[in-house]
Amino acid sequence: MSMIVAISNQKGGVAKTTTCLSLGASLAELGQNVLLIDLDPQAHLTVSLGLRPEHIRHAVDEPLLGNASLLSVSRETPVSGLDIVPANRMLLVLDKMLYGRPDYQFRLKQALAAMGDDFYDFVLIDCPPTFSTLTLNGLAAADLLIIPAQCDYYAAYSLRHYIKMVQQVQEKINPWLTYRVLVTMYDRRNKICRVIYSQMEQGLGDLLFTNIIEVDTKLRESPVFGQPITVYAPKTRGAQQYRALAKELMEYAR
Repeated sequence: MSMIVAISNQKGGVAKTTTCLSLGASLAELGQNVLLIDLDPQAHLTVSLGLRPEHIRHAVDEPLLGNASLLSVSRETPVSGLDIVPANRMLLVLDKMLYGRPDYQFRLKQALAAMGDDFYDFVLIDCPPTFSTLTLNGLAAADLLIIPAQCDYYAAYSLRHYIKMVQQVQEKINPWLTYRVLVTMYDRRNKICRVIYSQMEQGLGDLLFTNIIEVDTKLRESPVFGQPITVYAPKTRGAQQYRALAKELMEYAR
């Protein structure tokens, strides 16, 4: 039975794509078969694995429009056990094309159901940093939403509003959706970071992942070389923390 995980936050710059890539690679390293789905028109996840969106003919837009299956547009990556459904420029116009079509918010869920549960242990969906029809498709399809969040005032403020929007999705579209918050880009030397993290622990309790992801320059470098952190710099703190997060997620999925 595949676990479908959406990774989303309407605030940009919170390591959303880095988390999708690094967590997926860490799960694959632990022997899991993982499918990444790039729903972001910016296609950063696609680029992070060395693919060029402008050269991709068959991408995630086709399954969402019902013109192809997810498996037919998926690609293997250099990481064993890790595949990707890439994004291309069509996602820039797909948001408007989908809106208003019958069951437009369930297109990804339907495509995943047609794929079946036998191919992958985990499906990780990288959503856009906006509450669009694409994001809605990701949340409607997911069992779990991971919300990456920084420990700064503006990120914490945005997080409260985003959780309210997610709760509306739970009520109206996907009652089986659960969510957890992942602290990213944490700087333990920064007093404000420590204070806000303490407040998040008190306010979120079990909704907060035990593992946190600290600031690590190698995490920013790895996409430039088209590699996840587990390949680019496997012994770094960032790689170790994403491996620990992968183990925590596997325990949660049981």
